[in-house]
Amino acid sequence: MGVFTFESQGTSAIPPTRLFKAFVLDVDNLRMVTPHAIKSTEIIEGNGGPGTIKKITFGKDSQFKYAKHRTDMIDPEHCTYCFSVIEGDALSDKLENISTETKMMASPDEGCIIKTTSKYQTMGDFQLMEEPIQDGKEKASRLFKAVEA
Repeated sequence: MGVFTFESQGTSAIPPTRLFKAFVLDVDNLRMVTPHAIKSTEIIEGNGGPGTIKKITFGKDSQFKYAKHRTDMIDPEHCTYCFSVIEGDALSDKLENISTETKMMASPDEGCIIKTTSKYQTMGDFQLMEEPIQDGKEKASRLFKAVEA
């Protein structure tokens, strides 16, 4: 078992509190903007705070069918969100979970800087390659740009 960490940083012209609201607090509404990427979301357990488990069913443009996310921490005041993928075909039989922390911070141009750290906990002696991670980040970036527009 190993843990592989990947970090990324991006920018947006949208202020952090507004972006946090759209991508974290109102995330269930994203399926209306991008039905090809997200078909549905359903709260399995909880009320939206830490410990909440959501099932996300992906749309036709995704290589995956579904994922279950657990909210680990949510801090609207500091625009920070941590969640873990705990079930779904994205984990296959090689990953135990994926934990992600996203922070949105004000930038000098009134937009924001988005920092994301993802930790992939593998099973056995599986070695995670960076190429599939980059592919996933590119797809997420396209979804982000569509919602940002």
